[in-house]
Amino acid sequence: MGAACIKVTKYFLFLFNLLFFVLGAVILGFGVWILADKNSFISVLQTSSTSLKVGAYIFIGIGAFTMLMGFLGCIGAVKEARCLLGLYFAFLVLILIAQVTAGVLFYFNMGKLKQEMGSIVTELIQSYDDGREDSFQEAWDYVQAQVRCCGWVSFYNWTGNPRLMNHTDITYPCSCENRSEDDSSLQLQRGFCQAPNGTQAGGNPEDWPVYREGCMEKVQAWLQENLGIILGVCVGIAVIELLGMLLSLFLCRNIHSEDYSKVPKY
Repeated sequence: MGAACIKVTKYFLFLFNLLFFVLGAVILGFGVWILADKNSFISVLQTSSTSLKVGAYIFIGIGAFTMLMGFLGCIGAVKEARCLLGLYFAFLVLILIAQVTAGVLFYFNMGKLKQEMGSIVTELIQSYDDGREDSFQEAWDYVQAQVRCCGWVSFYNWTGNPRLMNHTDITYPCSCENRSEDDSSLQLQRGFCQAPNGTQAGGNPEDWPVYREGCMEKVQAWLQENLGIILGVCVGIAVIELLGMLLSLFLCRNIHSEDYSKVPKY
């Protein structure tokens, strides 16, 4: 009965660690996506914010380490090596503590992140130059066109751009142009556009054919939706970690004979 219980525990531990390995790959992939993405608000933040870049590298490091731990747990379970199981248990405890610490720090710095976000976008809008090729500007154009918004708080944020306001005719940000849903597949426009109705009231933003709603609320909603996915993945990993710790501890305590010939040789 005891041998059968140990055998079942061993294979359950193997399956948990296989899933643990896959979830680690998801975390690693998320970190790579933050660094590689060029077509969303994440690109705007990571271009000018070092904290997001550091966070991305942390995700990559945690994901890679989690995959390593999953692999180590699989080997320890299959080979019934107490040294590997003990090492696996210790590393799981460290990972769980690190995850809880990172989650608490992130929660208490949410206000700072929102403030930093607003400052970054406001500075971008004020320094926007339609004659300059800039991936930062292109990313913000993409956000405004896809989210169907203009400016940060409202389209009036663009009145702080001196290059835009110096035009005598009706000129507005092209990516803010108020288009119907049927026009969403058209090619993204960048820079400043001129309205076809002449030079009347060129400095009045009320005459701009743009979206009236700012991007702040929509972007925050988008971030919250993705944050929910991230937290869901982290909670799932934490549950698997706890189960893996319990199973590895049970298996380690019930393997009485240490057989180092089962440790894989490389």
